[in-house]
Amino acid sequence: MAIVKDKKDVVIVGAGWVGAIMAKELTDAGLEVLILERGPDRDTQTDFAYPRVIDELEGSVHRKYLQSLAQETVTIRHNLSTVAVPKRRMGSFKPGTGVGGAGSHWSGVHFRALPEDLNLRTTMEQRYGKKIMPAGMSIQDFPVTFEELEPHFDHFEYVCGTSGKAGVINGKVVEGGNPFEGSRSREYPLGPNPDYLGGEMFYKAAREMGYHPFPIPASNTSASYVNPYGCQMGPCNFCGFCSDYGCLNYSKASPNINIFPVLRGRKNFEMRTLAQVLKVNLTADGKMATGVNYLDAGGQECEQPADIVILGAFSLYNVHLMLVSKIGPAYDPVTKTGTVGKNYSYQNLNRVSLFFDKNVHANQFMGIGGGGTTFDDLNGNRNDPTKSGFVGGGVIWARQPGGGPVRGIATAPGVPNWGSDWKKGAKDAMRHSFYYEVQGSCMAYDDAYLDLDPNYKDAFGRPLLRMTFDWHDNEIAASAYLVDKAQEMCKVLNPLATKGDAKKPGTHYNINQYQSTHTVGGAIMGANPKTSALNKYLQSWDVPNVFAPGANAFPQNNGYNPTGMVGALAYWCAKAIREQYIKNPGPLVQA
Repeated sequence: MAIVKDKKDVVIVGAGWVGAIMAKELTDAGLEVLILERGPDRDTQTDFAYPRVIDELEGSVHRKYLQSLAQETVTIRHNLSTVAVPKRRMGSFKPGTGVGGAGSHWSGVHFRALPEDLNLRTTMEQRYGKKIMPAGMSIQDFPVTFEELEPHFDHFEYVCGTSGKAGVINGKVVEGGNPFEGSRSREYPLGPNPDYLGGEMFYKAAREMGYHPFPIPASNTSASYVNPYGCQMGPCNFCGFCSDYGCLNYSKASPNINIFPVLRGRKNFEMRTLAQVLKVNLTADGKMATGVNYLDAGGQECEQPADIVILGAFSLYNVHLMLVSKIGPAYDPVTKTGTVGKNYSYQNLNRVSLFFDKNVHANQFMGIGGGGTTFDDLNGNRNDPTKSGFVGGGVIWARQPGGGPVRGIATAPGVPNWGSDWKKGAKDAMRHSFYYEVQGSCMAYDDAYLDLDPNYKDAFGRPLLRMTFDWHDNEIAASAYLVDKAQEMCKVLNPLATKGDAKKPGTHYNINQYQSTHTVGGAIMGANPKTSALNKYLQSWDVPNVFAPGANAFPQNNGYNPTGMVGALAYWCAKAIREQYIKNPGPLVQA
């Protein structure tokens, strides 16, 4: 028998970026807000302090800050005709756990979406005709415009203390930034981070190729900063421990540093950690949520009543909760009906390593998680699919987030995988090499989706989430094209050798190999309840007091990292709840 808790106005699942933003905005509105977080409480002074936090074995091998796959995981298959098997080791992506979620161990790369990313299908059809899309490609427009989101992109950057250089302010191109970006209302809160040697060389090569390089917008502070909430940050000291780690220096934006210090002192805010949400409870007719059931730290099942339920977990697990709770119709890839689970997509990531002689000192052990250099000349509307052979776009960038022996050292072509020659090759590579990455968009397809696995259950007795996903010809063509462009650019720098990893025809998705944590889709936003799970305001079409802002809402993935877009959507959703839903609860968009 579940213990029934006192009712709250709002219950939020997850204490990552979405959970923190929604809690801040809704407590501002005077609501009683509760966050339920499946992992432990975490804060900088207690959990990310030097020297303990910079332990490669603990962070990058034992995965201290990531979810337990023994309790929850996904199963994976490449197509509908095969049986899915569980993911049992951390590989392709890294869901976080504990307060801060993936927002505590991310790198800090903080892009906005391009305006054309938000109306991709319409743009493609208008420019190239409907036949440009391969059979089975199910991309959709976002139901919200760049102009609507711009104030929220801006506010999230100022909350995070993002370091960068604007390219277009109020319609005017600004030298040194990205000339292809959507027009912004003001400059970044902080100037760009210092570049490393590989970034400086990237500028040289990109300009010689005729590209327009600019600093990667990074939520790793280039100077001391106090955000709009009064939260203080210190300048990054280039320690090289961003990805997989919490920030010891208050320099990388995270919910822990930038929002929770304000929330923790509020009387109308509560957070319960080690609280595993099992399902969203619905009324008998399934049309309204009444709260959630969860297991507390002692293993006791509890019922938490609430008027509003916000799903702020990692994107995959928002979809999982909707499926196990029967919020909306599950997607069927055969009939192409249903919405929950539809349009799962990922990120198309590849790397090109450059190896130099002993006169080039790369010092890979130093790094800034989000800092570096990139260009947009192959992204968004600059990519012509009739010439490149793929729909979408991508970026090539120079980043040095930090490296070390436990995390792995890429060696030059011809170096063996073991023995004294490997040791020599690893030593040379660590000091005298760096890499450029190619990050491309990933389109959505009818046969790439999420559902409940019929064979495997999690530690709580629920069916595991099943992922059906593989690389399609479009993404393989994108990988080959973009890596080739990166290789061309590298030749300008005259390295001793390069090593690229473009996908080849027939390449299958490998869930054991880390590629990025940028999993998106499955509970997408749209203008039509027949083709989307959420409306314009991230509200469930089927259960109007359930909201699911997060990367799960993306109809497909663009060439950028998703965090900037996730934050903007969370603020957009919170604004709709504050200004519309509270005054008149019910659907904010009529089906």
